[in-house]
Amino acid sequence: MREGALGGGPYQSALSAFASFCQLRAARPSVSMVTLRYAKRLAVFPEGPFEPAMSDLLVSIRHAKADDAQGLAKVFEAAWREAYQGVIPGVALEKMLVRRSPRWWRSTLARSRPLAVLDIGQGIAGYASYGRCRDRASPAAGEIDELYLLPEYQGLGFGRRLFRAVCNDLRAQEMTPVMLWALADNTRACAFYEGLGGRVAGRVEERIGGVKLTKVAYLFP
Repeated sequence: MREGALGGGPYQSALSAFASFCQLRAARPSVSMVTLRYAKRLAVFPEGPFEPAMSDLLVSIRHAKADDAQGLAKVFEAAWREAYQGVIPGVALEKMLVRRSPRWWRSTLARSRPLAVLDIGQGIAGYASYGRCRDRASPAAGEIDELYLLPEYQGLGFGRRLFRAVCNDLRAQEMTPVMLWALADNTRACAFYEGLGGRVAGRVEERIGGVKLTKVAYLFP
């Protein structure tokens, strides 16, 4: 996978301002949306394929490594609490969060299935695990198992970048179409994938913590 990068000069200053805004947003959720629009306007992310990394890289999408285990556990816990509190029963949710400890992530990283991270220079802000589709009966060749970002980095374009980078990697390995699953009650995620062009390819019901929840399959060409 190639890394997404913005280099020096005005791009470096813009992205520094944008990263500072994200940190401010995390500390003060009520920060003005006018500030958000200004920060996003400064950080002009180029469309299309990701360019090779530059020496002064501030934000990158790269393959995960063992040192990322702590950051991955942090992203998982924060994203799941934000997305599934009130959807997945409390006890079941807590058990899932405890299970995904840094030790679990180190073990996962030792396996062959790819895992990409959104590196903001000061830590991990998101990740995506993906690879060949695990369901041989599926029309998809590739699959994105999970894609999560820290809540304060959601809605700023980073998730779209991470999704596209992973799809580009799967496409380079001739693993298309691509499928992923989302809980129907996670309306924000469903809207995100539909906005990216995902087509509903199926629904299944799964019992989690004694509650029956619907999962939606999205297919991307």
